[in-house]
Amino acid sequence: MVKTIELVDGVVRMLDQTKLPREVVYVDCKDYLMVARGIKDLWIRGAPAIGIAASMGIAIGAAEIMTDSYDEFIKGLETVYQTLLATRPTAVNIQWAVNRTRKLLEARKEDSVDTLKSFLTQEANRVLEQDIEINKTIGKWGAQFIKDGDTIITHCNAGSLATGGYGTATGPIRVAVEQGKNIQVIADETRPVLQGCRLTSWELMQDNIPVTLITDNTAGALLRKGEITLAIVGTDRTVSNGDVANKIGTYSLAVLCRENNVPFYVAAPLSSIDFSIPTGDLIPIEERGPEEVTSIFGCRIAPEGVKVRNIAFDVTPAKYVTGIITEKGVFRPEDLHKLNEEGADLESIMLKAE
Repeated sequence: MVKTIELVDGVVRMLDQTKLPREVVYVDCKDYLMVARGIKDLWIRGAPAIGIAASMGIAIGAAEIMTDSYDEFIKGLETVYQTLLATRPTAVNIQWAVNRTRKLLEARKEDSVDTLKSFLTQEANRVLEQDIEINKTIGKWGAQFIKDGDTIITHCNAGSLATGGYGTATGPIRVAVEQGKNIQVIADETRPVLQGCRLTSWELMQDNIPVTLITDNTAGALLRKGEITLAIVGTDRTVSNGDVANKIGTYSLAVLCRENNVPFYVAAPLSSIDFSIPTGDLIPIEERGPEEVTSIFGCRIAPEGVKVRNIAFDVTPAKYVTGIITEKGVFRPEDLHKLNEEGADLESIMLKAE
């Protein structure tokens, strides 16, 4: 698998995914502002990956704060936090990374600023390592629902490129292949930025996992013909009632799956679950510039002056979701809130493969 991001010698090195699959180019981000630009401009994308990038951006931003005072150090970090939080509003993982850092630093008030700076670098690398292990665990939980001979559709890219490695939605697919199951993957193109076309199909081909690329509006025809048996997607923010925000077009795919009796699963690490929001109606939805719709790779395909709505995400109501695959197990959307309840008997509510 291609390495998505790393922190080495105070530099965040990220794969520029806007250039894939034509070129494999890495960008060295030497300050937190460049990390923020990389998140905003989609050099790195995918909820877990931008959470990792935020942790690394915090670490190198902290290194720039010249003070020996804990209070001044914390005040300086607020500027770093707010800059990163302003980049992409829908994915909760940046907020998760900021909250995690705040909590950890609050518990280390007695440490020197230099010690805290070193700690944040270690913590950023720990976030990366933990993400990979979480993805593998999600893969093991999810693979039980994949049968030999299944054809699985996925939307956007929730693979190794969207994470620290291995992938969330592709995690169960990878484990199923490792188990020797004969499966096929359908990747829809995912307009307007074509993450399914450029990224998912490319990374699966790198690992010799059978994949077929389709246009977004082909999914319904294949589902109606019975050529797709399972759907697994990722999420940028899943909330307490099980509603799921993911790349635009996810809702349409979920409705089509329900109409054709095809199970629809969401791979969601706990870092992508926002228990503070009760329903998906309250999730902030990012809208992006018109050029992503009017042009492809710099070539204009729409008439000059046409009005554009470029909504980047949609919300899939919990009723369309068969199960949510986390590192704690697989759960029905209506039971998801119990993961945030102390002492909950998760084993009793966990979904099991038939």
